[in-house]
Amino acid sequence: MIHDADYWTNRYLEKNTQWDAGVITTPLKNYIDQLENRYLKILIPGCGNAHEAAYLYQEGFNDVSVVDISRIPLDNFSRVHPSFPKENLIQGDFFHLKGSFDLILEQTFFCALHPAERSAYAQKMHGLLRSGGKLVGVLFEDELFTDHPPYGGFKAEYKTYFDPFFEFNVFDRCYNSIEPRENRELFINLLKKR
Repeated sequence: MIHDADYWTNRYLEKNTQWDAGVITTPLKNYIDQLENRYLKILIPGCGNAHEAAYLYQEGFNDVSVVDISRIPLDNFSRVHPSFPKENLIQGDFFHLKGSFDLILEQTFFCALHPAERSAYAQKMHGLLRSGGKLVGVLFEDELFTDHPPYGGFKAEYKTYFDPFFEFNVFDRCYNSIEPRENRELFINLLKKR
């Protein structure tokens, strides 16, 4: 991983966390609200302060795991949500993660990875999903930065990473982004290929 635990821990210590909207964002909230199966095994990689996990847990999804390379956001989350299962708060490198999930939610993790890691990200997501599993969330469609996170990019480029591993249920401009991200996000709903 190009940006290691020290890099991200320092970002938290410096309160340099502009990616954190402070709440679950509309695209993921609306997607979660239409899920009926509360028994889905769900992963949120690069979870940060894990507003999505808090919302899922509040809504009765009890098999939610989060992973972050820095201990700080996991400790913050645990303090705010003491009943959330501690064993589902995983500190570590996403690329070394083991497990099998029905649904993986993407929220500002992809853009935190250096573009050189994007093919590996798509392959790892495929490997972590069960047959019929989905990768759902938002990706920035914006130039952003080339020398530090958040790294930008565009739909045509992104599709090349995911095409070998996923079928595209949805891969379009997000219609319900939060205001600071309007017209800068793609909503993805990708189905694992066999």
